[in-house]
Amino acid sequence: MAARPDGTAGTTATELMSMISDERLRAADLIDSLTAEQLDAPSLCGAWTVRQVAAHLIAPFAARRRWFLPVLVRSRFNLHDANARLAELVARRPTDQISAVLRQNAQTPYRAPGVGFLGQLTDLQVHGQDIRRPLGLAHDLRPERLRASLDFLTGPRAIGFFVPRGLPTGLRFEATDLGWASGEGPTVAGPAEPLLLALTGRPVALDELSGGGVATLRGRLTR
Repeated sequence: MAARPDGTAGTTATELMSMISDERLRAADLIDSLTAEQLDAPSLCGAWTVRQVAAHLIAPFAARRRWFLPVLVRSRFNLHDANARLAELVARRPTDQISAVLRQNAQTPYRAPGVGFLGQLTDLQVHGQDIRRPLGLAHDLRPERLRASLDFLTGPRAIGFFVPRGLPTGLRFEATDLGWASGEGPTVAGPAEPLLLALTGRPVALDELSGGGVATLRGRLTR
């Protein structure tokens, strides 16, 4: 499929922004629905709690400018580490403020450095599952948004940001509920949501995938 002027395949920037806006509103509703105990529970995202994952979603809008340089220095200019530190600072806000900032910025056209709107859309979907999965909450991910994120995750822009280097090399990924596929080699097949999590380095859903490439993928994720 031909790429659009903004580098996306088959989805315009306006369409992506509409998806992002809706995902931010859905995330705000999810956060408001959680109890204090649920907010303090571990998420799927490293050592973060659910509350810290929620705070990460508003970091581009809520982090104070004076925090950035000291945080970057303490993180030795590692953007992933700096991002984590910012989320921890923002997580000190009351939860209702976190959801309010998401709603206030639902239509803010923030393009994450290096990954643009597709990175934002993928971030919202993945972190939504970082919250829902450990809490046993069902997901309601939209097929067209999953497809856009899977295209992004199996392309070059996501490597090193969302997808660990070398993780998808030599494997074919198939989303059986979307009729979507990417790559060449032994197959990793299953619903789109477990594929989304696996491609972003989360082994929690590997048992929901099948095919000759799963053992290789498992080895790369757990080494």
